[in-house]
Order: sequence, then C-alpha cells, then structure tokens
Amino acid sequence: MPRLRTTISIPPLRAIDRTAGQVGRQIAQALRAAIANGELKAGEFLPSTRALAASLGVARGTVMEAFEQLQAEGYLVSHVGAGTSVAPTLAEQARPVRPPVNRSSNKTAPIQLPPRAMRLAKVAATFTPMPEAPFAIPVPGGAVAPDQNWRRLGNRVRASRAAAPASYGDPRGLMELRQAIADYVRKSRAVHCTPEQVVITAGTQQGLYLAGRVLLSSGDRVWAEDPAYPGMTAVLDDLDFVTTRVAVDAQGIDVDAAIAACPNARAAFVTPSHQYPLGMPMSMARRNALVAWAACRDAWIVEDDYDSELRYAGHPFPSMQGLAPSRVIYLGTLSKVLFPSLRLGYVVAPLPLIDAFAGARALLDRHSPTADQHVLAAYMREGLFEAHIRRIRGVYAARRATLIAALERHMPDDVTLQPSDQGMHLLLWLPKGIDDVQLAKAALAEGIVVRPISLMYALKARAGLMLGFGGFAPEELEAAAVRLRGIMDRGRRRQPDQVRLK
Repeated sequence: MPRLRTTISIPPLRAIDRTAGQVGRQIAQALRAAIANGELKAGEFLPSTRALAASLGVARGTVMEAFEQLQAEGYLVSHVGAGTSVAPTLAEQARPVRPPVNRSSNKTAPIQLPPRAMRLAKVAATFTPMPEAPFAIPVPGGAVAPDQNWRRLGNRVRASRAAAPASYGDPRGLMELRQAIADYVRKSRAVHCTPEQVVITAGTQQGLYLAGRVLLSSGDRVWAEDPAYPGMTAVLDDLDFVTTRVAVDAQGIDVDAAIAACPNARAAFVTPSHQYPLGMPMSMARRNALVAWAACRDAWIVEDDYDSELRYAGHPFPSMQGLAPSRVIYLGTLSKVLFPSLRLGYVVAPLPLIDAFAGARALLDRHSPTADQHVLAAYMREGLFEAHIRRIRGVYAARRATLIAALERHMPDDVTLQPSDQGMHLLLWLPKGIDDVQLAKAALAEGIVVRPISLMYALKARAGLMLGFGGFAPEELEAAAVRLRGIMDRGRRRQPDQVRLK
C-alpha cells in the first residue's frame, strides 16, 4: 500500500499550533482524530518522521515522541525497514457509529435520562449553592466565623509531622478526633459512647446515607417527619426505601399516628432536638414512645441532632441517644457551627455496627482529609471549640432578636412567626393564597435568599419562608426585612384575588 506523500491529506494536522506548546501531544491527538474519523485507514502508512517534521516545521524528535506514544496506545504499528502504519484493525473499531442524519431538522435529539439520573438531577438542583445574601442559611462570616485561634492552630498543626501527607487512613477517622468528639458529646449532649463508637463523616448528609446503607435494605419501610429536610428525604428515596411521612405537631413527630399508618417500619428518621424546618423539640413523652416502639419492633432510630448547640433560652435539650444507646444512631456535624465547607461530621453507633459503618464509609470516599481532622482534634482538645460555640451563641442570639423585632415592625398582620428558641433561622408563615415558591424566586431576583417550606411537605403543605440570620449584621437584617415586605406587597398587587395586606 503506498505511503502518504504529504501531510495535507491528514486535515487534523493542519491545526497544529507551534506557539501553543506541547506540540508532540497536539500531533498525537491530531493523528488519533484522523484515525477515528477514517481519514487514516487501517494499514495505511504515514509519512516518515523526518518528512512529517519538515512539513510541520517541528523537530523530528517531537514527531518521534508522538509516534512512540501512539504505538504504545495501539494506534500505530512500526515495521522494520518499511515505516509506520495505522494498526490493521484499529481504524474500523475506533470509528464512532454516527446516527442517521435527520435532514428535516438541525436540532440534536435530546438524551433520554434513566429514571435514577433524573431523580439525582433534581437533587442537584435542590443543593445548588445560593448567594451569600441576607437570609441565606448558613453564612458563617464576620463575627461568627472561626476566630484567629483556628488559623493559628491550623498553621501549626499542618506544619507538624502528624498532619503531613501520608498514606490512606482509618475509614472510621482519626482516633484523636474521635476521642475529642466522644468527650464533647458526652458532656454537652448526654450521649453515651466511647471513642470506638464514633465514625468521622463528611457531614450529616453522609451520615444519613451511611445509616440507611448499614441498617436497612431496598424496599424496607421507614418513617420520616413531615415536613422534613429535603436532603434526608432524597437519601431515603435514593436508597429505595418505602417512606411513610408522619406529621409533626407542637410535640414533634406523632408516634401513635406513625404506628397506625405503618406499623412494620424498620426505622424512624427524626430531628428531636430542633425539628427541621419548624423548630420545635420533641417532647419527652414522644421520645419515650418512640424508644418503646423501637425496642418492641426491633427497629432503629436515626437521630439528626440538628442545630442542637444553638439554644437561646436555657440549656440545649439532651440527645435521644442517651435514652436508648443500643437503638439510636446519633448524627452530628461540626461544619455548621464552624463553616460548612469544612465537611466534617460524625456518627455515633452501637459498637457492633461500627465495622459496618467503616466499610460503608470506605466504599464512598475512604475517609475525610486527615490534615483537617488533626486541626479539628487539636481545636477541640484545647477547649477552643466550646469557647467558639459560647461566643457565637451570644452573637446569634443578638441577631435573632434583631430580626424578630424587624419582622414585627415590617411584616403584615397576616404573616406570623413560628415559635422557636434555637437554631440559625426563623420561620414565617404566609397566609393562604400566597405561593411561597414564587415569592422566594421574586426575592432572589432582588438579592434576598429565603427558602420556601411548602416543598418540604408530603402531606398537607403550608406556605412559609425560612429566614437565616446567622451570617448578617443587624443593619443588613433590618434592611432585608424592609425589602422583603416590599416584594410581598408587589406580589399581592399582581394577584388581586388574594388576601390583601392591612
């Protein structure tokens, strides 16, 4: 078969840019493209490296480097005394199968996503980061950001041998951090555990996923609160559980209603210290009823201890885990009170389950970054973490009071505030006829970030807005409340049939 006489018959080579660098890689990629597109056919000989280099105006060694790479990849074959050719069978195999061209339309046919892909795409939309604008949750800036001790300690620890780059670590996490967490939750949350019962996670979201994987199987029935954290319900759906949503009232989840609706559930997923998003704690009567149900049914309770540290009247409520350590999987996070991008949380589980949690963690992402674990362990061990929580609790309390006063001044009479004495957000209930989703979109367009809660219901939905206050100065909160009132007024003027503002 005759050799190619010139490079002009290999169109991709015309695009080589000698000024762009990595010319050898450019030549290799151009030849791959020529083979894939059928411009170089199986068995066809290429110009000699000397001739090709002269044609392209590059060093011969550069062309030889490209040829050697393609020979190693199986695209080219070298023949002693005869030159280099395309591998005999590669071109036909590598050529992409082209769909028939629809001459009547220039539009590309959309790809039909699998059902799971569509579901996960919706989850991604739910977790799209929002701007760090007033009422966003959470924005740990300014006075609530970790103090200079965090930066100083981080620099010191990262410079030490302990936090130096190393091989893989324990999927359960750094023992020093597990020890610090066990000490902290025993003192502050009345959790009964040893360091051996702690597994470090990438946050509460991962803890929920691990608990589902370890405790349950596809098709198992579970309870979840209504309304509920969308991240939790997304996990339950992704793991293919059959979820019964149970309405909450002033005492938390209604255990009797849950038993009546789904008596054979294998687990209950709850936020007993601070219900998300409504904010009430679960009463002791309901806690005892839930624990009794789990013991009787050989079921599990997964406790998300959401915002437990941030109570502004009295002491934080004790954990449910302390009532039934063998039946409760306790989930906590350190990211929320420090900064969300830290991505460090923990699971406290009965000791017989720890190896299973470690195995599930290893399958997901092996373990959390070791250097960050060393820094956080030192921060907790030196008492700086508890001091940080005490400090931000005071800051948050003042900002919460500022926002409540601003809302009372500027909100219409038919907008009410959900009672709650803890957390990093307030909940505004909207009157009937107001679409909280559309209101949130209108607010976002004007630089205010609020979360509609109607989407968090599966049963009888109510319209309301979550307003975060943690990361914003008092003057920002006051101004944002005024702007939100204006957005609500304009929305109602566009809908004259709704209840009018007073």
